[in-house]
Amino acid sequence: MPVVTRIAPSPTGDPHVGTAYIGLFNHALAHQAQSRGEQGKFILRIEDTDRTRYVESSETRIFQMMQWLGLTPDESPLQGGSNGPYRQSERFDLYGEYARQLVSSGHAYYAFETPEELTALREAAQKEGRVIAVPSRGLDAAEAQRRVDAGEAAVIRLKVPREGETVVNDLLRKPIAFQNREIDDKVLLKADGYPTYHLANVVDDRLMGVTHVVRAEEWITSTPIHVLLYRAFSWPEPVFAHMPLLRNADKSKISKRKNPTSVEWYMEQGYLPEAMLNFLATMGWTHPEGQEIFGLDEFQRVFRLEDVTLGGPVFSLDKLKWMNGKYLREVLGEEEVSKRLHAYLAGQKRELPLDAYFRAVVRMMIPRMDVFSEFLDKTPYFWSEDYPVNEKAQKLVEEGRPFLAELATRLKNLPSFDQVATDAALRAFAEEKGLKPGKVMQPLRAAIAGTSESPGMFEMLEALGRDRVVSRVERAARG
Repeated sequence: MPVVTRIAPSPTGDPHVGTAYIGLFNHALAHQAQSRGEQGKFILRIEDTDRTRYVESSETRIFQMMQWLGLTPDESPLQGGSNGPYRQSERFDLYGEYARQLVSSGHAYYAFETPEELTALREAAQKEGRVIAVPSRGLDAAEAQRRVDAGEAAVIRLKVPREGETVVNDLLRKPIAFQNREIDDKVLLKADGYPTYHLANVVDDRLMGVTHVVRAEEWITSTPIHVLLYRAFSWPEPVFAHMPLLRNADKSKISKRKNPTSVEWYMEQGYLPEAMLNFLATMGWTHPEGQEIFGLDEFQRVFRLEDVTLGGPVFSLDKLKWMNGKYLREVLGEEEVSKRLHAYLAGQKRELPLDAYFRAVVRMMIPRMDVFSEFLDKTPYFWSEDYPVNEKAQKLVEEGRPFLAELATRLKNLPSFDQVATDAALRAFAEEKGLKPGKVMQPLRAAIAGTSESPGMFEMLEALGRDRVVSRVERAARG
């Protein structure tokens, strides 16, 4: 059996972490089939029929997000494919044909109610605790067609059975039964010819050969409509699997009021795509061997959709940041971190040479940063003589002022300025003054870095070099 999955985001704003999350699981399912030598396909479709919320730049940003994550679709508006077009706005004529087909088969009907009439009908239905009863449902089909042919505005509504129930089979849940009497006759085609989500979604999934609909659980309540549409068309239903929603710490649905939800924010902060994918993979799923750090290939190797749990995964920014730091320190390696950090800084309009000095600073900072955006904030003293000096550092400099000038001279006259030489010199200096080494090194650190928090003293001294270190200590000694 082929495995064809898809994501179908709407270009209405920022590229959302929820789209990346659902995209990851769909991508994995399709690529598992490919790895078995079976037909597997992952499709990216743009659902852009809601023109009131359409944002022109959003589509491109969705593509960029998927490219950054490495979740390359097999078919999309960019790649093309045999099932295109892949924008719903370019498939416009299809939906009217299928909607009218349902009218002809008696599974849908033309409805002529005005907005004002619908408002009154909804209010009456709400008071009586029932679904809206649309008068047009009872019209003779020939009369309805005559009115449409005469140019009267009409929508096409699904004719939901009034008896029985519609059962949704979800791979992650027990069968869910919906009473038909509680389901509205949803609009399938608007009066202006635009399809609603329900019709376009089902028609496109069918024509694109989608076999597995893996989407967020917020769509469960729409699924009985989709099941009824599949049955009305006499089409086989796909496998449905509704993934648990990403949650804030308080278990509310993730929202930008409580958590950054735009993937672009994480890109701008310097998170790694590998860490983001690894983190998203743990949202509702656990590696069978308990691994916390694993790549996309490993995820696709061991992942089983049936193993997804429904406990409401918490999108913890602290956990993601921790995981990103693990990738920097344990997965990528110094050279790869240097290259990626250099590219990130260039994208932030901060050009630094990718030289031995840059690599030395990166080596020192890898244990001290979790995301790339922290790099420059934590290292201003490596790039400028005009670096900030915090209050604690100022106090330490004052404590060391009685001996800083002499220490500057001692450092200036060292035969060598490598880590071994500076270590020996500073410890000897402290012993001569009757001080503990820390009482010398802390003021020195404050003088050359403006902070009491910095990389290892001797590694930092060697990287900065004799001239800069001596100049800064002399300046601190003068006050």
